[in-house]
Amino acid sequence: MLTPEFARRFSQEWINAWNNHDLEEILSHYAEDIEFTSPLVFQVLGNQGGTLRGKKALREYFQKGLELIPGLKFTFENTALGTNSLTILYRNSTSVLSAETMVIGEDGKVIKAMAQYTIPGEK
Repeated sequence: MLTPEFARRFSQEWINAWNNHDLEEILSHYAEDIEFTSPLVFQVLGNQGGTLRGKKALREYFQKGLELIPGLKFTFENTALGTNSLTILYRNSTSVLSAETMVIGEDGKVIKAMAQYTIPGEK
């Protein structure tokens, strides 16, 4: 079971890594066999299913995203805690409310992640 302390620390480190555009630090949060799903995967990589498997694929996606949005910054909103998962709520550079739900493995690394974004036109 995840603790509130772990969730707070993990969320802040994750946000800071993104805001520093530190690809290695971002990736340090993820397991080698990560399964990552996002509606933006198709836009960035042309992946029809929106799901990436493995850290190598995730590296390509995140690297491309950082290149496409050089001013990318996240503003932390909150963290929701589950038994073996957490959801980080944040606003991206365009103030879109976003959420990343992450299942955390026994080693503290993300083994599955799902990104969600506010429906266009809604706050």
